[in-house]
Amino acid sequence: MSMKTLMTGAALAAALTLAACDAPAETTTPAATDDMAMAEETAGDTAPAGGAIVELAQSNADLSTLVSAVQAADLGTTLSGAGPFTVFAPTNAAFEAVPQAARDQLMSPAGKQDLTGILTYHVVAGETMSPALITAIEGAGDAGYTIKTVNGANLTATLEGGKVVLTDAAGNKATVTQTDVDASNGVVHVIDKVLMPE
Repeated sequence: MSMKTLMTGAALAAALTLAACDAPAETTTPAATDDMAMAEETAGDTAPAGGAIVELAQSNADLSTLVSAVQAADLGTTLSGAGPFTVFAPTNAAFEAVPQAARDQLMSPAGKQDLTGILTYHVVAGETMSPALITAIEGAGDAGYTIKTVNGANLTATLEGGKVVLTDAAGNKATVTQTDVDASNGVVHVIDKVLMPE
Protein backbone atom coordinates (compact mmCIF):
# COMPACT_ATOMS: atom_id res chain seq x y z
CA MET A 1 0.00 0.00 0.00
CA SER A 2 1.48 3.36 -1.00
CA MET A 3 2.09 6.25 1.37
CA LYS A 4 -0.44 8.31 -0.60
CA THR A 5 -3.06 5.61 -0.15
CA LEU A 6 -2.33 5.41 3.55
CA MET A 7 -2.56 9.16 3.87
CA THR A 8 -5.83 9.16 2.05
CA GLY A 9 -7.13 6.57 4.47
CA ALA A 10 -6.19 8.62 7.48
CA ALA A 11 -7.82 11.73 6.11
CA LEU A 12 -10.93 9.81 5.27
CA ALA A 13 -11.14 8.52 8.77
CA ALA A 14 -11.05 12.02 10.12
CA ALA A 15 -13.72 13.19 7.75
CA LEU A 16 -15.99 10.40 8.72
CA THR A 17 -15.59 11.21 12.35
CA LEU A 18 -16.84 14.69 11.73
CA ALA A 19 -19.71 13.31 9.76
CA ALA A 20 -21.13 11.56 12.77
CA CYS A 21 -23.82 14.17 13.00
CA ASP A 22 -27.41 14.08 11.87
CA ALA A 23 -29.44 15.83 9.27
CA PRO A 24 -33.16 15.55 8.60
CA ALA A 25 -34.11 12.54 6.55
CA GLU A 26 -34.61 13.13 2.85
CA THR A 27 -35.91 10.92 0.10
CA THR A 28 -33.42 12.25 -2.42
CA THR A 29 -30.00 10.91 -3.23
CA PRO A 30 -26.87 12.49 -1.72
CA ALA A 31 -25.90 15.89 -3.06
CA ALA A 32 -22.64 16.07 -4.98
CA THR A 33 -19.93 18.71 -4.81
CA ASP A 34 -16.70 19.27 -6.69
CA ASP A 35 -14.46 20.51 -3.92
CA MET A 36 -14.04 21.66 -0.34
CA ALA A 37 -14.96 25.21 -1.33
CA MET A 38 -18.58 24.17 -1.69
CA ALA A 39 -18.52 22.58 1.75
CA GLU A 40 -17.04 25.74 3.19
CA GLU A 41 -19.82 27.80 1.63
CA THR A 42 -22.49 25.63 3.27
CA ALA A 43 -20.61 25.91 6.55
CA GLY A 44 -20.86 29.68 6.63
CA ASP A 45 -23.21 29.77 9.57
CA THR A 46 -22.84 27.97 12.84
CA ALA A 47 -24.89 24.81 13.13
CA PRO A 48 -27.97 25.03 15.36
CA ALA A 49 -27.56 24.03 18.98
CA GLY A 50 -28.03 20.35 19.66
CA GLY A 51 -24.75 18.76 18.66
CA ALA A 52 -22.95 19.42 15.41
CA ILE A 53 -21.02 16.61 13.72
CA VAL A 54 -17.73 17.51 15.37
CA GLU A 55 -19.32 17.65 18.84
CA LEU A 56 -20.96 14.27 18.36
CA ALA A 57 -17.73 12.74 17.14
CA GLN A 58 -15.88 14.16 20.14
CA SER A 59 -18.38 12.46 22.43
CA ASN A 60 -17.89 9.05 20.76
CA ALA A 61 -14.79 7.27 22.10
CA ASP A 62 -14.68 5.03 19.00
CA LEU A 63 -14.15 8.07 16.75
CA SER A 64 -11.38 9.78 18.72
CA THR A 65 -8.70 9.10 16.09
CA LEU A 66 -10.88 10.68 13.44
CA VAL A 67 -11.45 13.73 15.60
CA SER A 68 -7.68 14.15 15.94
CA ALA A 69 -7.28 13.91 12.16
CA VAL A 70 -10.01 16.49 11.55
CA GLN A 71 -8.28 18.86 13.94
CA ALA A 72 -4.91 18.28 12.26
CA ALA A 73 -6.46 19.10 8.88
CA ASP A 74 -8.18 22.23 10.25
CA LEU A 75 -11.59 20.95 9.12
CA GLY A 76 -13.29 21.33 12.49
CA THR A 77 -14.78 24.74 11.73
CA THR A 78 -16.11 23.63 8.35
CA LEU A 79 -17.71 20.48 9.78
CA SER A 80 -19.18 22.47 12.66
CA GLY A 81 -20.91 24.79 10.19
CA ALA A 82 -24.55 24.75 9.17
CA GLY A 83 -24.02 22.08 6.49
CA PRO A 84 -25.78 19.83 5.97
CA PHE A 85 -23.22 17.07 5.52
CA THR A 86 -23.29 13.29 5.25
CA VAL A 87 -20.15 11.75 6.74
CA PHE A 88 -18.94 8.19 6.35
CA ALA A 89 -16.83 7.88 9.50
CA PRO A 90 -14.22 5.15 10.00
CA THR A 91 -13.84 3.78 13.50
CA ASN A 92 -10.62 3.93 15.51
CA ALA A 93 -9.97 0.29 14.52
CA ALA A 94 -10.33 1.20 10.83
CA PHE A 95 -7.93 4.08 11.23
CA GLU A 96 -5.45 2.00 13.21
CA ALA A 97 -5.28 -0.51 10.35
CA VAL A 98 -3.33 2.18 8.47
CA PRO A 99 0.40 1.69 9.24
CA GLN A 100 1.72 3.90 12.03
CA ALA A 101 4.37 5.55 9.84
CA ALA A 102 1.71 6.66 7.35
CA ARG A 103 -0.54 7.96 10.13
CA ASP A 104 2.35 9.92 11.63
CA GLN A 105 3.14 11.45 8.23
CA LEU A 106 -0.50 12.43 7.63
CA MET A 107 -0.78 14.05 11.04
CA SER A 108 2.37 16.12 10.48
CA PRO A 109 2.28 19.64 8.97
CA ALA A 110 3.82 18.23 5.77
CA GLY A 111 0.97 15.73 5.41
CA LYS A 112 -1.88 18.20 5.90
CA GLN A 113 -2.86 18.43 2.22
CA ASP A 114 -3.01 14.64 1.82
CA LEU A 115 -4.91 14.31 5.09
CA THR A 116 -7.46 16.89 3.95
CA GLY A 117 -7.94 15.01 0.69
CA ILE A 118 -8.61 11.75 2.49
CA LEU A 119 -10.98 13.27 5.02
CA THR A 120 -13.02 15.14 2.45
CA TYR A 121 -13.36 11.87 0.51
CA HIS A 122 -15.56 10.70 3.40
CA VAL A 123 -17.84 13.74 3.28
CA VAL A 124 -20.80 14.39 0.99
CA ALA A 125 -22.63 17.71 0.73
CA GLY A 126 -26.25 17.37 1.80
CA GLU A 127 -27.84 14.97 4.22
CA THR A 128 -28.72 11.44 3.21
CA MET A 129 -30.30 9.07 5.68
CA SER A 130 -29.88 5.34 5.12
CA PRO A 131 -33.38 4.70 3.68
CA ALA A 132 -32.74 7.28 0.92
CA LEU A 133 -29.28 5.84 0.26
CA ILE A 134 -30.64 2.29 0.00
CA THR A 135 -33.37 3.46 -2.38
CA ALA A 136 -30.74 5.15 -4.56
CA ILE A 137 -28.60 1.99 -4.58
CA GLU A 138 -31.56 -0.19 -5.53
CA GLY A 139 -32.47 2.19 -8.33
CA ALA A 140 -28.92 2.19 -9.71
CA GLY A 141 -28.85 -1.52 -10.52
CA ASP A 142 -25.88 -3.91 -10.43
CA ALA A 143 -23.27 -1.25 -11.17
CA GLY A 144 -24.00 0.46 -7.86
CA TYR A 145 -24.86 4.02 -6.94
CA THR A 146 -22.17 6.66 -7.54
CA ILE A 147 -21.61 9.16 -4.72
CA LYS A 148 -19.68 12.37 -5.45
CA THR A 149 -17.68 13.40 -2.40
CA VAL A 150 -16.56 16.85 -1.30
CA ASN A 151 -13.07 15.76 -2.39
CA GLY A 152 -14.36 15.59 -5.97
CA ALA A 153 -13.71 11.86 -6.34
CA ASN A 154 -16.43 9.20 -6.37
CA LEU A 155 -17.44 6.33 -4.13
CA THR A 156 -19.63 3.46 -5.33
CA ALA A 157 -22.37 2.24 -2.98
CA THR A 158 -23.86 -1.25 -3.24
CA LEU A 159 -25.84 -3.61 -1.04
CA GLU A 160 -24.19 -6.83 0.15
CA GLY A 161 -26.02 -9.10 2.54
CA GLY A 162 -28.47 -6.31 3.28
CA LYS A 163 -25.72 -3.88 4.29
CA VAL A 164 -24.46 -0.78 2.50
CA VAL A 165 -20.93 -1.29 1.18
CA LEU A 166 -18.78 1.56 -0.17
CA THR A 167 -16.04 0.93 -2.72
CA ASP A 168 -13.27 3.48 -3.19
CA ALA A 169 -11.21 4.37 -6.27
CA ALA A 170 -8.67 1.64 -5.46
CA GLY A 171 -11.35 -1.06 -5.14
CA ASN A 172 -11.18 -1.22 -1.33
CA LYS A 173 -14.49 -1.87 0.41
CA ALA A 174 -15.93 -0.53 3.66
CA THR A 175 -19.16 -1.74 5.24
CA VAL A 176 -21.51 0.68 6.99
CA THR A 177 -21.80 -0.70 10.52
CA GLN A 178 -23.93 2.03 12.08
CA THR A 179 -26.37 4.30 10.26
CA ASP A 180 -28.17 7.57 10.79
CA VAL A 181 -26.26 9.08 13.70
CA ASP A 182 -28.07 12.40 13.87
CA ALA A 183 -26.46 15.78 14.33
CA SER A 184 -27.72 19.32 14.07
CA ASN A 185 -25.88 19.83 10.77
CA GLY A 186 -26.05 16.45 9.09
CA VAL A 187 -25.81 12.70 9.52
CA VAL A 188 -23.00 10.25 10.19
CA HIS A 189 -22.76 6.66 8.97
CA VAL A 190 -19.97 4.69 10.69
CA ILE A 191 -17.79 2.44 8.50
CA ASP A 192 -15.25 -0.31 9.22
CA LYS A 193 -12.46 0.71 6.80
CA VAL A 194 -10.71 3.88 5.68
CA LEU A 195 -11.42 4.71 2.03
CA MET A 196 -8.85 6.13 -0.39
CA PRO A 197 -9.59 8.61 -3.21
CA GLU A 198 -6.88 7.10 -5.45
